[in-house]
Amino acid sequence: MAKAIIIGSGIAGLATAIRLSCKGYDVEVFEANPYVGGKLSSFNLGSYKFNFGPQLLTMPHYIDELFELCGELPGDKFIYKKKEISCKYFWDDGIKLTAYSNKKKFFNEIEEVLKISTKDLKKYLQKSKRKYELTKKIFLENSLHKLKNFFNKETIIGLLNLNYLEINKTLADINEKQIQEPHLVQLYNRFATYNGSNPYQTPGIMSMIQHLENHYGTFVAKNGMGNISESLKELCIKHSVKIHLNSKVEKIEVKDKKAQGIMVKNKFHPSDLVISNMDIYPTYRYLLKKHKQPTKILEQERSSSAVIFYWGIKKKFPELDLHNIFFSNDYKQEFENIFEKFTVGEDLTVYVNITSKDNPTDAPDGCENWYVMVNTPFNNGQDWKVISNRIRENVIKKLNKLLKVRLEDLIEEEMTITPSEIEQKTMSYLGALYGTSSNSKISAFLRHPNFSRNISNLYFCGGSVHPGGGIPLCLMSAKIVSELIPKA
Repeated sequence: MAKAIIIGSGIAGLATAIRLSCKGYDVEVFEANPYVGGKLSSFNLGSYKFNFGPQLLTMPHYIDELFELCGELPGDKFIYKKKEISCKYFWDDGIKLTAYSNKKKFFNEIEEVLKISTKDLKKYLQKSKRKYELTKKIFLENSLHKLKNFFNKETIIGLLNLNYLEINKTLADINEKQIQEPHLVQLYNRFATYNGSNPYQTPGIMSMIQHLENHYGTFVAKNGMGNISESLKELCIKHSVKIHLNSKVEKIEVKDKKAQGIMVKNKFHPSDLVISNMDIYPTYRYLLKKHKQPTKILEQERSSSAVIFYWGIKKKFPELDLHNIFFSNDYKQEFENIFEKFTVGEDLTVYVNITSKDNPTDAPDGCENWYVMVNTPFNNGQDWKVISNRIRENVIKKLNKLLKVRLEDLIEEEMTITPSEIEQKTMSYLGALYGTSSNSKISAFLRHPNFSRNISNLYFCGGSVHPGGGIPLCLMSAKIVSELIPKA
């Protein structure tokens, strides 16, 4: 039986393992950590449970697809429900907006709270949908780096509609022109952060992300986001995938320009295929350091990172939901600080995620588990201890004002993660959450392919390669890789 080795057990690595097992391969996964999932994992602080990384679950049908591929019922292991409220938004001027999953309720909310017609917004979202339909085949569902994928009807139609895709305008520009209302402009500029980018630089094509959330909605996983990784791990094991934990890969062995296997703890593990789910930068710099380096790709601008506070809060806040955003007053300045000055200012946009709203056992009775995140630059040698202390002070000040509390008196458990610690813990180069940014109109083409052009039988999946970061795109990368590989 042909053998495939996967480096890393992030969600893309686990998904690739499942897909290749279904194609007849003998699959082994090697993971440096003592747990699977990478960023998509959970941990406890006292009596509080937290997700380490991604909090937003969209398009869960891509996870269901993995179970169905194996002839399993996803509901037996991976249980989720659609959220009635996608997100709650707060501004310093007192405006509070609830983004309902039901479109009619959402549009009614906008008309009542902002006192405007939703006619322009409906046109905007319809255009976002069309952008997605024009580009999904080439930008999301297939390898962007195989010439044959450009010679089909869908791709040709997409290329003929380049002007419609608005790649020569920034997301912020089209939002200001097509939506106009300042609160909504800021709300939809926010979507650029879903792949670690700057709305004042990323091209207008990125408004298709708005369609995905507006159309598919947001979901919550029973037992937390870490349960996604654990359920996929169980699916792997059930279908004969071997998972090696505490097994850091030291080298990808290559002979005659062909991947031969890997080295782990000075032991050679031969394989017919090698797939790296590791960040593309350390994959080349550490595992393939004697081989030709794709310098232009590796030196691209990194995505944003984050400072994250995990707080056990001994109080309940009925005005909050699972996802909550507290906006800064000067969004443009906030992104200039992140991407041009590599720092953070005093007035910040704060994301608060509270999984105990839907999974009450994640916090003690009468309490809540707060995952509090602020977007930051990637790790560029900053003093993160000083910066994170300043961020904490400003975040508490902002939330105290808007929620009319003294949060500092309510925090009974606490942990902080900075970009440098994200880099150390997840091997994400410079702590960038999404690999490279999408701040250029050609950034999609500059992402590393899902295969090596110079080394046969070597493939790549995960958020640092095509099609990008975030759970849905990582799952798509796994599907693309599996489709590039023939049956065993």
